[in-house]
Amino acid sequence: MAIYRLYTGDDGQSHIEETSLAEHPELGEAQAAQSIMFREWPPGHFIDWHPAPRRQYIISLRGEIEIGLGDGTTFRYGPGDARLVEDTTGQGHTTRVVGNAPSLTAVIPLAN
Repeated sequence: MAIYRLYTGDDGQSHIEETSLAEHPELGEAQAAQSIMFREWPPGHFIDWHPAPRRQYIISLRGEIEIGLGDGTTFRYGPGDARLVEDTTGQGHTTRVVGNAPSLTAVIPLAN
């Protein structure tokens, strides 16, 4: 399992960094959450440029998701990958379901 952070940089663009519990032990502490929901999208589902609606964790359970950034780079996430999504301002990112399987994710909005 890997943990990634998707955030807005000083340049107004979304960026991704891989992190770990060793580097950020606070991620292993309890965090206030609003709710949990599950989202399933079919292969090929695409969402054009958008910032995140709120700070949230998204954990991939099945299938593969590709996140696109403004500089043209893409990152793929599969089962077990967790993303702390904090790019709530700026251009945001794109989201695409890649591969032949639907994607199933757990979405956990954070209370703060």
